[in-house]
Amino acid sequence: MDDSKLKHGDITSRILHAFFKKVYHQLGYGFLEKVYENAMAMELRRGGLKVRQQARIDVYYEGEIVGEYLADLLVEDAVIVELKAARSILEEHEAQLLNYLRATPYEVGLLLNFGPKADFRRKAFDNDRKTSTTWIPMRSEIERQ
Repeated sequence: MDDSKLKHGDITSRILHAFFKKVYHQLGYGFLEKVYENAMAMELRRGGLKVRQQARIDVYYEGEIVGEYLADLLVEDAVIVELKAARSILEEHEAQLLNYLRATPYEVGLLLNFGPKADFRRKAFDNDRKTSTTWIPMRSEIERQ
C-alpha cells in the first residue's frame, strides 16, 4: 500500500526506513531494547524528526487519569513507537500497542522488533472510531476544577 495514503504515512515510512536500512542493518539482533531506543532516536533526529524518548502519556478511564505509560519513542507528537528485542512479535505485544492507542489521543503506532529477523507491525485507531474518548475529561471532572 502507498504510505502517502496512510494516516501519518510520511512519518511512519521514515521511521521504518531508519529501522530497516539504518539501525537494524548496523546493530542487528542481540542488544537490549534501550540500545535500540537510543540508536533509533539518534537516527530519527538526524533525519529531521522530533523525537521524545520515554515520553510520558497519561492513560484515562472515563475522563480520569488511571495511570501513565512511557512510550519508548513518540515521533512528531503523532506516532507511538514501541521497541522489542524478542524472538518474534507476540499477540500480547500487538494488544498492548492497540490498548495504548485506544486509551490515548494518539492514532498511529509502530511496533518494531529487533529480533533474529527484523519485523514490524503498524496499528492505527482513529479517534472518531474509538468507542469512548477516554482521554477527554468528563464534564463533571471539568466542573470540579
